[in-house]
Amino acid sequence: MAIDVYKEWLGIPEDQRPPNHYQLLRLVQFEDDVNKIRKYYKKLNGHVRKYASGQYSNESQTLLNELAKAMLCLTDEELKQDYDRSLGRVIDDRDESGRRPMTSYLQEEKAISSDQAREVKAHADRTGLSVRDAVVQLKMVDHETAARAYANELGRSYVDLADLVPENEAMDRVPKNVVRRHNCLPLFIDESAVVVACADEPESELEDEIRLRFGKPIRPVIASGKSINQAIMTNYAPGMRKEIAEPVKGSKKAAANQKTVKTKSQADVVEYSEEEKAQRKQLGLIGMCWAIAGPALLDTFVLWDRVYRYFLPRFMEYFPYVSTILIGVPLAFLIYNTHVKSKR
Repeated sequence: MAIDVYKEWLGIPEDQRPPNHYQLLRLVQFEDDVNKIRKYYKKLNGHVRKYASGQYSNESQTLLNELAKAMLCLTDEELKQDYDRSLGRVIDDRDESGRRPMTSYLQEEKAISSDQAREVKAHADRTGLSVRDAVVQLKMVDHETAARAYANELGRSYVDLADLVPENEAMDRVPKNVVRRHNCLPLFIDESAVVVACADEPESELEDEIRLRFGKPIRPVIASGKSINQAIMTNYAPGMRKEIAEPVKGSKKAAANQKTVKTKSQADVVEYSEEEKAQRKQLGLIGMCWAIAGPALLDTFVLWDRVYRYFLPRFMEYFPYVSTILIGVPLAFLIYNTHVKSKR
């Protein structure tokens, strides 16, 4: 006759089958004291080991493994939270500021599982990415879902830029180089603040910039970085914006001059996104290679026999790169300065 080890050895009532981890370790449901959990496990482990060498050795070993698995689960913070949730426990996982991590929001929305949440955190720690960028890079959620979860973590409003049209008056006051630098987009001007879509929590520099240009504080809302970049490309296309020069603190004369003259940083300097910089650099390197290779091939296979040999010394036959030096090198240097060299 098979023995009921749960009842005979641990005193667990018959109506608790299969017993959960707390019942198995004879703990109060949802016990959080790690030391108490380990103490109860050690006591029960010693008790069950008494049967390891007798006729119930197999049952003893099986039960010892169950006890160990239960203890390991309940002493791991993340595993315990997941397990407690499965038993119906409502867990308040907000931080000291009262905010919930975005992974908890995504789990609640059934966008990711608890295992995926741990994978995201590990990937973020390993690569140095933010959790928001890591969950997108792992292709667990799209940019908008990640931005919505990030807004929830920050306690900010989320906005889908595909659903609205920003005011021209707001965008005209903030030049392209500023929105590029801060990855933001002015949306509206209301009575008390300027509503600005931001990919991240705004820095004090952006807050000062908005206050200086509008005379009002910023009210940031969160949007995905991808949608902000697309909106900038659409709304700040060449010729679309009549940008207003930055206000200058000082005399009235300086302010009047500022209205009519754009500074070099606003009018002449173009700022590129990281993606645009990489693309320009790649094109520039290709252009530099062809700027040297093209004239070199022309000199070697065409111009020496047809032109240079009639007026250049014979020893130049072994170095027939006149066009390469006079045309290729300056052209490569020009491409380097315009495309490869770091741009703002």
